[in-house]
Amino acid sequence: MSATPLAPWLQGQLRSLLGHRGHALLLAGPSGLGQYDLALALARAWLCENPSADGACGVCGSCHAIDVRTHADLCVLMPETQCQALGWPLDEGAQKEIDDKKRKPSKLIRVEAAREAVAFTQFTRSRGRTKVILVHPAERMNVESANTLLKTLEEPLGEVRFVLATEAAHQLLPTIRSRCQTHAMVWPTEPEALDWLVQQTSAAGKAVDRAQAQAWLQAAGGRPDDALALADSGLQGATWAQLPQALSRGDWGTLAGWPPAQQLAVLQKLCHDLMAHAAGAPPRFFPTEQLPPAPRWAVLAQWSRELVAAARTVEHPYSANLTQEAWAARTRQVLASGAGRRDG
Repeated sequence: MSATPLAPWLQGQLRSLLGHRGHALLLAGPSGLGQYDLALALARAWLCENPSADGACGVCGSCHAIDVRTHADLCVLMPETQCQALGWPLDEGAQKEIDDKKRKPSKLIRVEAAREAVAFTQFTRSRGRTKVILVHPAERMNVESANTLLKTLEEPLGEVRFVLATEAAHQLLPTIRSRCQTHAMVWPTEPEALDWLVQQTSAAGKAVDRAQAQAWLQAAGGRPDDALALADSGLQGATWAQLPQALSRGDWGTLAGWPPAQQLAVLQKLCHDLMAHAAGAPPRFFPTEQLPPAPRWAVLAQWSRELVAAARTVEHPYSANLTQEAWAARTRQVLASGAGRRDG
């Protein structure tokens, strides 16, 4: 698995960050801006045998070892679900437990993995000048795993560098944030994001015009990685644009097969756009002309609070089917109140 070229807005950030001297970097920003890609590019460059100002050479033994996920001086600290999705091997013991159906892959960074990362810093370097620990997404550390890593993050043994990537820096312990140099992820310009999105979808064998790419980018709130995920899901721009009106009719068909977290994200985007529209601001995710009439502000504010509360347990729903039915009914109720205002 060879490294894919960095997006232009990430390449510029990489070039800048390679000049930093600190031992711990925190890449922070909302989802879809490329935190993981940038973190891995930094790790590759730090470990590369022939690095340049633009990053790793891509052809040396170190770069190849990272490509095949076997570099002895790189420790990747992730939830087990994320490791599986990105092709990183699990610890033998953890893999056996999962293979034997003793438990499911963890969605959090387990304290056992954090302890292994601490032990990793105490081993002699295998081939280069430094060792690297990559943590992604860093907000998936619970209090115990974060505290396990804390002292090593503050005073690592020998030449060890950390790069933490997060989509929710506010969820990190303040003591973790204070021990890192924080880098706020840069948003691409719209032309940059559209060019990249068209290029990525074309490389995957999809004939995509700029209008369709624009629809995905709007649906993702301008976040290119999230827009690419929508493209990969097969969602069509017209379907997305018509979704608010469908939900106002109680039509949940488009969302029916989506995971609960994605369903909830759509409802939060719709709530955001209705609040923005009610306040006289342009919507961010949906076309203005496709939005149903906005309910009263108090109704929208209450709905927003309910959606935020639902997000706390969305990955562990009590019953996915019942949750989905409740969300569909509540959404229709909220949107119907806006229609009632118009009719009145």
